[in-house]
Amino acid sequence: MSGGNLYGYEDFSILDVSFDLMFRGEVQDNPLVEQFIARKADILFCPAWKTATLQKEEHEEEEDAAEPCAIMPPVELFMEVSYDERRAMLYRDLERGDLVVGRINNIREYGFFLTLLCMAGGLKRDIEDLELSALCHIREIPSTGSHDDPLSYYQIGDFIRAGVKDIDRYQEKITVSLHQASLSSSLEHIKLGVITREELPIHYSRSVRAASDSSETYDYILMGCHGYHNPSVVDYLLEKVGVSDTHPPSMMRGPDKLFEEDDFASAIRKKQSASWALKCVRAGVDHFKHGRHVEAMNEYNKALEIDTNNVEALVARGALYANKGSIMKAITDFELALESCPDHRNAKKYLCQTLVERGRQLEEQEKLVTAEGLKWFEKVDR
Repeated sequence: MSGGNLYGYEDFSILDVSFDLMFRGEVQDNPLVEQFIARKADILFCPAWKTATLQKEEHEEEEDAAEPCAIMPPVELFMEVSYDERRAMLYRDLERGDLVVGRINNIREYGFFLTLLCMAGGLKRDIEDLELSALCHIREIPSTGSHDDPLSYYQIGDFIRAGVKDIDRYQEKITVSLHQASLSSSLEHIKLGVITREELPIHYSRSVRAASDSSETYDYILMGCHGYHNPSVVDYLLEKVGVSDTHPPSMMRGPDKLFEEDDFASAIRKKQSASWALKCVRAGVDHFKHGRHVEAMNEYNKALEIDTNNVEALVARGALYANKGSIMKAITDFELALESCPDHRNAKKYLCQTLVERGRQLEEQEKLVTAEGLKWFEKVDR
């Protein structure tokens, strides 16, 4: 995951998704993608729009070792952020229970002092250049025996992984602990105490290299990470930051909730089709009024190609069929219209009139008393 959280958002992981996509294939060095990320930064990094449950930060060390995604130095390493601002943000964001790594610089009878190197759990930030010290009091150091001096197991230069015990933001003082209980519940599985150089967080080691070598740019480091080449990296990161691929959030400004069903493309397309079909119906009616029946029929058929069940088009075409003597086709259209809209006044009216006309035709053919004639009579009666 990304190494830092400079501006106080919950997670910089979304930035990893953005950069991972930006540096893949043809998108690499595309200024439009960079401009999009810059314009949408406040939305991209805001936790309020997450649409899935965040993945728990369990067994983070094992996960980092497998590197399912690119583990990067904190993004502020590649930005022009002042020393004072970074220091202020660190004191603002650091919380009790966070995990830090430091190097012992002084040992006194009441405990030892650490030069803090980085944060190692939850937030991941490299802070060695901020010259921050933290005190680990002797009572915060586990003892292996009742008569042992806990400090005798430590020496200057040791790398220490510890939990944040307390922060005095006004006096800028930090105290740490080596007791497991000092960690937040999501980090309590991580062992505290002395660690080797090889056990230093991956993001910190990469930061040290990047700080000493100007050729180690963000994209150079990113594309050199094993996790970057994981074919499932995007799916992994989406799950990690709580973004559902079935209910994606909007990048538009304004909506502060998930879209309703009527706002999706299929529903909008249906509304658009109904609107376009209605325009064709109106054009057909105008042709009909001026006696241009062929043109009117073409418009009605066009409307029904756009929107198969458009009630107005069915009624209008049925009326034209009836006017031209195609009674059976007219009846079919009116009945289809009433299936979609049972209370459509004109459809009911025209169907009734057309059925009566059909009855007259059968009467003239002396078929009214037959089974066929009774069928049409019953329809009119209904």
